[in-house]
Amino acid sequence: MSPSPSPYRRARDPRAPLEAGLGALGLAADLADPLLVYLAELQKWNAAYNLTAIRDPDEMVVKHLLDSLVLLPHVGGRLLDVGAGAGLPGIPLAIANPGLEVTVLDSNGKKVRFMRHAVRTLGLANVSVAEARAEAFAAESPFGCIVSRAFASLADFFSGTEALLAPGGQWVAMKGKLDPEELAAVPARFVIRGTHRLQVPGLDEERHAVIAGIKSA
Repeated sequence: MSPSPSPYRRARDPRAPLEAGLGALGLAADLADPLLVYLAELQKWNAAYNLTAIRDPDEMVVKHLLDSLVLLPHVGGRLLDVGAGAGLPGIPLAIANPGLEVTVLDSNGKKVRFMRHAVRTLGLANVSVAEARAEAFAAESPFGCIVSRAFASLADFFSGTEALLAPGGQWVAMKGKLDPEELAAVPARFVIRGTHRLQVPGLDEERHAVIAGIKSA
């Protein structure tokens, strides 16, 4: 019986699919270099710390890097990434847009250690790393944009980070298929400003960005 194929055989070099995805998103090809450094560090740490269940490099490019970068048109300014895990989407967004001031927040110590390592390795002056639960996080000042990538239900996400949102700021929640019941369960003090279908290059799954804010008095 022949040995089963290595999960890495299909994509020994993820540069080509990454550059193709960057092109499809209208982003510069030279972003591939720092993104691949981040990906290599994630793979290295993942072997020891199990930071993500996705291990195939092709899948990592699509489901981690491109799946994060597709949010670029919907974020800006001072950004908080809640439940960032290994730094997704915050670190790829910060790499792609140095004008963003990103704080990546997670309560898991090993994931926070990895994010700090990645930020040092990449020299990302526009990224801060914080270890705390969102409800206990004491920020120096509120954020104009708070993002999550399938972190919690919309109601829990908005309620749990309400104190961290600046006046006039917005939440950006990445979801797969939109759930009408989940949208209907959002408390009345919040307003859904829009939902946007996201096209992630190479991904044949639904992705949406739900944009929301605090309802004006």
